[in-house]
Amino acid sequence: MLSINLAGKIAVVTGASGELGRVMCRTLADCGADIAIHYFRNQQKAESLAEEITKKGRKTILVQADVTDQESVFAMRGEIVKTLGTPQIIVNNAVVQYSWTSVLDQAIDDYESQFQSCVLHNVLMAKAFVPSMIEANYGRVIGINTECAMQTFKNQSAYVAGKRGMDGIFRVLAKEIGEHQITVNQVAPGWTISEKDRKSGLKRQDSYESKVPLNRRGTDQEIANVVAFLASDLASYITGAYLPVCGGNVMPRI
Repeated sequence: MLSINLAGKIAVVTGASGELGRVMCRTLADCGADIAIHYFRNQQKAESLAEEITKKGRKTILVQADVTDQESVFAMRGEIVKTLGTPQIIVNNAVVQYSWTSVLDQAIDDYESQFQSCVLHNVLMAKAFVPSMIEANYGRVIGINTECAMQTFKNQSAYVAGKRGMDGIFRVLAKEIGEHQITVNQVAPGWTISEKDRKSGLKRQDSYESKVPLNRRGTDQEIANVVAFLASDLASYITGAYLPVCGGNVMPRI
């Protein structure tokens, strides 16, 4: 029977204190990985998550950093390596939130913030952690994209611009470092049910769910399961993929 085994691996998850980030950290830890929990502002959530991971018998470290700033990202790497060791897995999940409106009304600052969090964030994480993966001839780079990158609906322009830029970085990086047995993949969730939704009471969102072939919204755990798979050796021959986890709401064509 196949199982996802990440024993002996160290994973860095950015935006780990967020709704999806917390579930990904728990799932990677359940598979045996030690976890570097990155947060920007929400220290309380990060500390609570660290307690959970420790109770699972895994090692963990809390690291605060601005993932759009090179000095901050490199300092984070130093803390992780010193405390846990050299990571083999990075999951780039952090993203800046903003108001969605039309191209004509969207603030220029929103486009810049999406570039920084979707593009520069991923570039800096690669610069910080990929060199050690090259040296080890092994690594997993995973980024959280979105179904919106394919949908390009109204009022999504800043978010889509950032995420499509991220897609370009990942595809190029996959080709540049593949010879070192490092995989580079993107997971693209749809509108996902999170802990916050469960606490507030789940309501069917028919305007969205009725258009999804599986006729429902996905869960944070279903997203985390795919991340764990891509982080494992079961996915050792998958790279350069943009993998929608959205019930078929978007389907890349050939």
